[in-house]
Amino acid sequence: MTTIAGTSPYTGELLGTATDASTAEEVEAVVGSAMEAVAYLDRAGRSGRAALLRAMAGGLESNSGSLVTISDQETGIGVERLSGELRRAVFQLRFFADVVEEGSYLEAVIDLPADTPMGPRPDLRRMLVPLGPVAVFGASNFPFAFSVAGGDTASALAAGSPVVAKAHSSHPETSRMSFEVMSAAAASIGAPEGVLGIVYGQRAGALLVSHPDVRAVGFTGSVSGGQALMDLIAQRDRPIPFYGELSSLNPLIVSRTAALERGSEIGAGLAASVTMAAGQLCTKPGVIFVPAGAEGDRLVAVFAEKLAAAPVSPLLNQRIFDSYGEILSTLGAVSGVTRLVAGPDPSEGGFRVAPALYSISAKDLRKDTAEECFGPASLVVRYTDHAELLQALELVEDSLTLTIHIGENEADFTEQLTKVGLSKVGRMVYNGYPTGVAVSWAQTHGGPWPATNSVHTSVGATAIRRFLRPMTWQNAPVSALPAELRDGSCLVPTRINGRISMPDGYTEK
Repeated sequence: MTTIAGTSPYTGELLGTATDASTAEEVEAVVGSAMEAVAYLDRAGRSGRAALLRAMAGGLESNSGSLVTISDQETGIGVERLSGELRRAVFQLRFFADVVEEGSYLEAVIDLPADTPMGPRPDLRRMLVPLGPVAVFGASNFPFAFSVAGGDTASALAAGSPVVAKAHSSHPETSRMSFEVMSAAAASIGAPEGVLGIVYGQRAGALLVSHPDVRAVGFTGSVSGGQALMDLIAQRDRPIPFYGELSSLNPLIVSRTAALERGSEIGAGLAASVTMAAGQLCTKPGVIFVPAGAEGDRLVAVFAEKLAAAPVSPLLNQRIFDSYGEILSTLGAVSGVTRLVAGPDPSEGGFRVAPALYSISAKDLRKDTAEECFGPASLVVRYTDHAELLQALELVEDSLTLTIHIGENEADFTEQLTKVGLSKVGRMVYNGYPTGVAVSWAQTHGGPWPATNSVHTSVGATAIRRFLRPMTWQNAPVSALPAELRDGSCLVPTRINGRISMPDGYTEK
C-alpha cells in the first residue's frame, strides 16, 4: 500500500503522520456517494445549500487552531498568514451562501407565449442547473482557500454539485482534517456523506478525472499538471469542462511620472508584494517595467534594498525549492541580465530561500527570458520610452493581472495601457499591487491562456457559473417547473419578456 506523508519545509524531514493512497475501489465508492448526494442537494434547494455552507464555515472556524497548527507543519507558511487564509476560506463559504440565497446567479428568464415577426413563440423558461459531481484539486500554496475548504468547493456546493476533493500531497493531513471537519458539519444538519468526498494520491486523482460520473474538474496548479489532467479528459468517452488556474507573470508597469513622484514608496511596496507568502502567489508581480534613468534608479535601489533585508523563508516543497534554484540559475546566465539581489545561501536547512532580483533592458528582453518563478524573485525591465515599453510588454505572456502605477496628468497613457491590458489579463490594478484577491461580487481571478484555460473566474460570485449549465423548459406544466420559474413566484431576480423583475422586498446582499 502506497502511503502519503507531508514534509516539513522548515527541516526537509518527513512528518510522522501518513495517509494511505486511495485505491480504485475507494475512488469508485466516493464518486458513487457523490452521485447519490445529487438528489439531496436538489431537494435541499437554495436555502438548504446555504445552510450547508454556513455549517461547514462554522466547523472550520471552531477548529481553526488545530487546522492552522497542522497546516504550518506541512507548508511552512506561518501561523499568522494561515490564520488569515482560514478566515478567507470561512468567508468564502458564507459568501456563497449569500450568493445562493440572493439567486441572481440562476439567470432566470421567462418568455411568455407571443406572436413575433418570426411567428408564434411558445412558453419558454430558462435557468441554470447544476452539472453533477465535481472533482476539485487542491493547490500547494493555499492549503485552505484553494484546497478542500476552498473556493472551488464552496462554489460547486453552492451550485448544487457534490464535490470530491483530491488532497494535495504537500499537505495531506491538512486536507484530511479539513475534510473531516466539513463532513461532520454537514452531517450535523442531516446532509449525506456524499456531498463532500476526498481521495489521496496521484493515481486516485487520475481515476477521479476519468470517472464517467464526474462532470467537471477544478484545478489550481502548474501548466504541466493542468495539461496532464486535460490529456486524461481528452481520453474520456464523455468530455467534461476543465477549469484550470495555471500560470501567471502579472506584469507591473511604473510610468516615469509615477517613479518621479513616489519611486521610493513604490519600491518598498514592490518588495512587500514580491516577498508576500515567500513569493508563492499566482498574483505575484514577476516582471516589473521601470523607466531607465535617475527616477527609475531610485525606485530600483529601494526595491533591492528592501528585498535584500527581507527574511529568508521556506518554500512549500522540494519540487518548488529545486525549481526556484533552476530558474534563477538559468535567468542569471541570460545575456544582458544583471543580478541586483541574491542573498547568501540559507544555512538553516529545509526549503528556505533568499529573495532575488534581476534586471534587463527592454531592448534585450526576449519571450523566453520572463518565466513564472514560484518564490521571492522578480525581473526588472528598464525601458526608455513608451514605444519600447509597449514592444517589450508584447513579449510577456498573458496573465491574471496587469498593474499600472501612474502619476498626475497621465490619462492618455493610462488609457493606452488599459486597452492593451483588456486583451491580455482578467484584472487591471491601478496604483496598487496584484497580490491579494478579494472575494466579492465584482472579482475576476482568471485571464487568457496560460493564466487559465477558460473564460470563467475562480474567485468571486460568478465562480459558481463554472458548475452550472443552462436548461430551458418549453410549454412545461407547472408541476414540471422549478419553483423559481413558476408564474407569480418571482423568488429570484427574473427577466420576464425582456424586463427584469425583482422579488418583493429584494435587497442586494
